[in-house]
Amino acid sequence: MGSFWETLKKGNMSSATAALGNTGLAIVKGMAAAFSGSGAMFASAMHSVADAVNQGFVFFGSVLAEKKPTPRFPTGFGRVINLFCMIAVIVVTVMAYETITEGWHLIKEPAHATHFWINFWILFLAIVVDGYVLVKAMKEIVHETRAEATGMAIIPAAFRNVGRAAPPTRLVFYEDIVATTGALLALIAVIIGQVSTITLFDGIATMLIGVLMIGVAFKVGYDNMVGLIGVAAPKEVEDRVAKTILADPDVTDINKLRIVQEGRFYHVECYVELRSGLMLSVADDIKYRIRDSVLTDPDISDVTMGILEDNGVRDWEPRKAIEGT
Repeated sequence: MGSFWETLKKGNMSSATAALGNTGLAIVKGMAAAFSGSGAMFASAMHSVADAVNQGFVFFGSVLAEKKPTPRFPTGFGRVINLFCMIAVIVVTVMAYETITEGWHLIKEPAHATHFWINFWILFLAIVVDGYVLVKAMKEIVHETRAEATGMAIIPAAFRNVGRAAPPTRLVFYEDIVATTGALLALIAVIIGQVSTITLFDGIATMLIGVLMIGVAFKVGYDNMVGLIGVAAPKEVEDRVAKTILADPDVTDINKLRIVQEGRFYHVECYVELRSGLMLSVADDIKYRIRDSVLTDPDISDVTMGILEDNGVRDWEPRKAIEGT
C-alpha cells in the first residue's frame, strides 16, 4: 500500500487538484442549472464535467508515465501521458458539441432563468476555484521550465513558457483559462438576464463557452499528437545539454546530438568527439563521466552516447529555434 501511495505522489499534482476541484464544481453547477434553468450555468456545468473527467484521466496517465523502463519498453512510458491527453481531447469535443447545441437551442427559444442569487454565488465560487487552479498551473509551468518569476510576473512567464511544460500541466493551464473565462461569461449572462429583459445573451454565452472548449481541444490535441509522433526538445534544453557535454575537458566537439521529448522528460542520443590519443579504457571512463553529468539534469531521463576520436572538423553548431519548440 505504501508503494501505491508513493507512485500516486509522482503524478501531476496540477491535474489532481483540478480534477477534485472540478468534480465539486460540476455537481454544484449541475444542480443549480437544473434548479434555475440557466443555459449559461448548464454550459459551465458541462465544462466542469469535461474538465473533471479529463484531468482525472490525465492524472492517472501521468502516474503511469513515471513507470521505469522495462526490457520490452526500453525508452520508458513517457508518451503514455500524450495518449491520455488525446482521450481528454475527445471528451472535451463531445462536451463542446453538447454545449453549442444547447446554446443554439436557447438562442432560438430563450428561457428566463430563476434563482438569481444561487446562480450568482455558485458562479462566483467557480471563478475563485478555477482561478486558484489556473494560478497553481502557472506556478507549475514556471517551476517545470525553470523560469525565474515571482508574484505577478508568473502570468507572462507562464504564457511565454507553456510550450515547454509537461503535457498534463499544459492541459490544466489551457482548460482552466477557458473554465475561468466561461464562468465569468456565465456570470455576466446571469446578471444581464436579471437586470434586463434581454434573454438572448444566455444562449450567446453558452455557445461562446462551447467554442472556447473547441479551441482547447484543438490546441491540446495538436500538442499531444506531436508528442506521440516524437518531437525534438526545445532549443533551451538542447543548448543546456550541449553546454554540459562541452564543459568536459576531454571533449573537443559534438559530432551528433538528438534530444527527443518523452512525456515530461527528454531522451538524449549523441556522439561526442574526444581528444586524440586516448586509450579505449580511458575514453570509456570519460564517456560514462559525461553521461553522468548530463543525467544530473532533472529533465533528462536517459542518455545513449557514443564516442569518436576528434576529426579536426568543427561539427557542432547550435540549431536555430524552431517554431513551437
